[in-house]
Amino acid sequence: MTQFLPPNLLALFAPRDPIPFLPQLEKLPHEKHHNQPYCGIAPFIRHFEDPRDAPPPTRAETREERLERKRREKIERRQTVLETELKLWDPHNDPNAQGDAFKTLFVARVNYDTTESKLRREFEVYGPIKRIYIVYNKRTGKPRGYAFIEYEHERDMHSAYKHADGKKIDGRRVLVDVEERDRGDRHERSRDRDRERRRSRSRERRRRTRSRERERGAGEDGGSRRRERDREARGERSRERSRDRERKRRSRSRDRKRDRDRTKGPEGEEAAGDAPQEAAERGPDEQPEGEPGAEGEDQRRDKERDRDRRRSHRDRDRRRDRDREHKRDRDRDRERRDDRHAEPQDQAPEEDNGPSLKAADEYSQDESMEPPTEEPEDYGNGENGYKMEAAGEEY
Repeated sequence: MTQFLPPNLLALFAPRDPIPFLPQLEKLPHEKHHNQPYCGIAPFIRHFEDPRDAPPPTRAETREERLERKRREKIERRQTVLETELKLWDPHNDPNAQGDAFKTLFVARVNYDTTESKLRREFEVYGPIKRIYIVYNKRTGKPRGYAFIEYEHERDMHSAYKHADGKKIDGRRVLVDVEERDRGDRHERSRDRDRERRRSRSRERRRRTRSRERERGAGEDGGSRRRERDREARGERSRERSRDRERKRRSRSRDRKRDRDRTKGPEGEEAAGDAPQEAAERGPDEQPEGEPGAEGEDQRRDKERDRDRRRSHRDRDRRRDRDREHKRDRDRDRERRDDRHAEPQDQAPEEDNGPSLKAADEYSQDESMEPPTEEPEDYGNGENGYKMEAAGEEY
């Protein structure tokens, strides 16, 4: 299909002319023949200069040495400037250092936006102000954050020093200070106080040392008496503990006997009054063989825990029953009084089979005691309509 292309497009696909061959002008380096072989620098040493005539080698400065040199130069320049300024400084003829130093208040940490009028309003409450001088940067003209306030009276300056420290002005709390008189005397007084304080400490130390020595000497003589007192105190504590254990054992024996008497019924009521007394008279060493005191320690502890739990439930039920009985007695007494006032005087009050108030009072005084049982044959009617309890044994 390419033969049908136009000549201008066929010229683009035509091959180029071959590269003409040209002979080399000279031989290559490896083809050349050298007349002299390669050699070292020994033949050229005579052309070098003599080492004795060469200049000494120069040593370059390190980075640390350069920084140290610059620092020394800066200190020297600053020292020169200070010496020059000290020679030219004359405080007596300085226009910015006029006034009485002992009436001037130094104010620091001042806000950069605080003006002289603001400072005057804040510090004029302590007394009349003679002059206010705010320190500015000489190059930039910006305030440096502190000022000097000269008062007309020294007492006003001291008042400002006492009350204005920490005062907030334009959102910043300022710091005030004053020039004190007789600074040398004050230092001398402080040294005297320190000296006196050291002396008092040394005297106190010597006094404590002597007291310890006396106690050590007295301790050798009174050591036996102290040990005797300690033994007596330990013996007294052991006796107290034994008495407490004895009371607990007696209380437990009484509780066990009382619980058994409650479970017996009406036949065992007569013997219930003497059982706690017999248990109290019988010591812990005379317990019967069937009681928990003769069993192992762990088993006895478990039984006592179960018995305490049952006793707590029993006491709770007893308190609930007692409250119910008290409420019922109050209602019955109220009804009886109403009936007695309604009936004629010669009519005897009706008998009631409820528990007496005396028995309820006795039972409320000792919760651990069982409320007395009702015996209708021993009860009688009193003049006020209450039931009277027959004399019986109590424990």
